[in-house]
Amino acid sequence: MNLRLKGTTAIGFAACLLAVPAFADMNAAKAFLDGEIGDLSTLSRADQEAELQFFVDAATPYVGMSINVVSETIGTHTYESTVLAPAFEAITGIKVTHDLIGEGDVVEKLQTQMQSGENIYDAYINDSDLIGTHWRYQQARNLTDWMAGEGAAVTNPNIDLEDFIGLSFTTGPDGKIYQLPDQQFANLYWFRYDWFNDDINKADFKAKYGYDLGVPVNWTAYEDIAEFFTGRDLSRMGVDGDVFGNMDYGKKDPSLGWRYTDAWLSMAGAGDKGEPNGLPVDEWGIRVNEKSQPVGSCVARGGATNGPAAVYAVTKAIEWLEKYSPPAAAGMTFSEAGPIPAQGNVAQQMFWYTAFTAASIEPDLPVMNEDGTPKWRMAPSPHGAYWSEGTKIGYQDAGSWTLMKSTPVDRAQAAWLYAQFVTSKTVDVKKSHVGLTFIRESTIQHESFTERAPKLGGLIEFYRSPARVQWSPTGTNVPDYPKLAQLWWQNIGDAMSGAKTPQEALDTLCADQEKVMIRLERAGVQGDIGPVMNDESDPSFWLDQPGSPKAKLANEDETPVTIAYDELIKSWN
Repeated sequence: MNLRLKGTTAIGFAACLLAVPAFADMNAAKAFLDGEIGDLSTLSRADQEAELQFFVDAATPYVGMSINVVSETIGTHTYESTVLAPAFEAITGIKVTHDLIGEGDVVEKLQTQMQSGENIYDAYINDSDLIGTHWRYQQARNLTDWMAGEGAAVTNPNIDLEDFIGLSFTTGPDGKIYQLPDQQFANLYWFRYDWFNDDINKADFKAKYGYDLGVPVNWTAYEDIAEFFTGRDLSRMGVDGDVFGNMDYGKKDPSLGWRYTDAWLSMAGAGDKGEPNGLPVDEWGIRVNEKSQPVGSCVARGGATNGPAAVYAVTKAIEWLEKYSPPAAAGMTFSEAGPIPAQGNVAQQMFWYTAFTAASIEPDLPVMNEDGTPKWRMAPSPHGAYWSEGTKIGYQDAGSWTLMKSTPVDRAQAAWLYAQFVTSKTVDVKKSHVGLTFIRESTIQHESFTERAPKLGGLIEFYRSPARVQWSPTGTNVPDYPKLAQLWWQNIGDAMSGAKTPQEALDTLCADQEKVMIRLERAGVQGDIGPVMNDESDPSFWLDQPGSPKAKLANEDETPVTIAYDELIKSWN
């Protein structure tokens, strides 16, 4: 396979784009296939041309139209904006301005469009975390009805919805699809494979802790490993400077909220069992009734946001940040902390986004071998003391295409064509090699990724494994993501800074969430699927019930368990 990953477009393709007039054109499509896609597709060349012929034909009514779409700034979307959008214009005659802005700004623009009815963007790539918002407010077009109705003529017959691995994340309780996944990445455990397999490290760890150094299955083992490596002299392995056993971030910033809404509590075991999210209590600690109506967040109403498992989760995160992480980590944001493990002095990270993979395999990094293979690996995150089999164990970001009802039909149709183009089987393998954010099963199984797998540190093995179903985005229990998400970083930040204890911070957080839900209930803006709050009861009533919220354990330190990484990979196969 010829993995043309460094460049964006071949010179011939770029020159062709300049020469193509503004009308739908199969010549431009063939130039795109020659110069950009090549054999990096799950489709044969004939099937690629057939798929692009659909876009040429379907675009005819919209030739000359200019549309505006928006996404957050990550590598996958940069590729779409700089390479795929110009290609789409050359092929279809539809000009796309694909803006790249911060994730919070995307949500703000979407929220403004919802509130004002003004068509700010013709389509959004926003996280599927908003699925509960879209389903309840009904301001986003549900794509199931769209594809059968107003969008039928512009829906790719080769879209193959069953091939999308994250479609359950974008489906509402009504069974309707509200968003189309564009990119996905999970938060996984990251560790220095070379350090863990070093004979001296293994012997010293076994002598101190009485069990084998390996991938931690639970938080007790993670903590032991963090303690073992923090301050360890690894100069014999070519490591300069201080070594740390954990990496995290703690600045009071919106990104701190993502750390916790992105399933940190579920990793501890705070939620109920269920896929893709716990029911009736989810990873945010929000309980719903049998109609999927939110009924509470605090334990007194049957929620778990301030329950013992949540307090344990926040307490452990703060403890590990203080004891085992670089001193600067407490003042870092998500984006600042992300590259730190690749600098070569961190042994492991519980919560590492696979979106950082591409930036962690650059040839000159201290975490890379000379043959292009990484010295690190990724594996499933360990779980906390309250976790049980069948409970969600991690987060998977699923940035997904969303069409608002406030967008005029013709503009939505043109934008839907672009959304399908950048997620099409023709394009997806190449796009996935650039961004490493997988959305299609067929792409994950493509032979080019079998060839590339040894250089990606376990990413391909994870996405091909049955384990991946335990990682999912925020689910439908959250009735208004934009309003509720901002409460997390402010309250967790108080715990991180020491201004409040974890219990105090979480008591405030769940009360703040309930205030928002009570306002939504009173306003009735979400109809009969909006919040309908439980009366408050003594917390012991709910803690004595089976499932979440879970009563405090007498001992939150489990017997530590590890597994050899190579054995883990074999079990997936």
